[in-house]
Amino acid sequence: MKKALVTGSSRGIGAATARALAEKGWRVTINYLNSREQAEALAAELGTEAIRCDVASSREVREMFERVGGVDLLVSNAGIAWSGLLTDMTDEEWNRIISVNLGGAFNCCRAAIPHMVHEKAGSIVVVSSVLGVHGGSCETAYSATKGALIAFVKGLAKELGPSGIRVNGVAPGAVDTDMLSCFNAEEKAAMVDNIYLGRLGNPYDIARAICFLASEDASYVTGQVLGVDGAMVI
Repeated sequence: MKKALVTGSSRGIGAATARALAEKGWRVTINYLNSREQAEALAAELGTEAIRCDVASSREVREMFERVGGVDLLVSNAGIAWSGLLTDMTDEEWNRIISVNLGGAFNCCRAAIPHMVHEKAGSIVVVSSVLGVHGGSCETAYSATKGALIAFVKGLAKELGPSGIRVNGVAPGAVDTDMLSCFNAEEKAAMVDNIYLGRLGNPYDIARAICFLASEDASYVTGQVLGVDGAMVI
């Protein structure tokens, strides 16, 4: 059975991805930071384990991979958001969003790659955002991290291609998860007005795209970032 690790998989897109991969026969390790009960419940549901790890910490990531062992698929999904004027952002908030969203992908990819290189096979899928493509007002720092992940995907795909490892990304639009819980119904309706498909995304919309990129159906796809945003206008 092929092994996958999905970071930030206690809820939202990560949990949907873990379930979708498990349905396709993957053995999926759950990663979480704060949502222990949700992570352990999902792990019990899927017959696997949940590991607490702050992906911003290279030490914790190294320890997580020592416990999990080599994986055939890494889904780098863990991330945090921050909304507000850039001038109101503290040094600590800036450093944290960079270290989680960008540093987390670096830490986890660096830990996953040696096994994949040894096997001359493997797949990495990184979760970016539509804001990484277009940018968002009052989301400058978040947009910057997600835009950096797009360049990260494209560079790493070229680096690992000769070893038979594929690296791709997804760029979700407005997905109805806890990350949108700060918006009321009227604000969500305004988002929908800017989405040509006329609805918010749901976590499984993104999970299915990730499963495709991880599958043999995408065996000749690498260095790509798939927009899954319902034709959202930013």
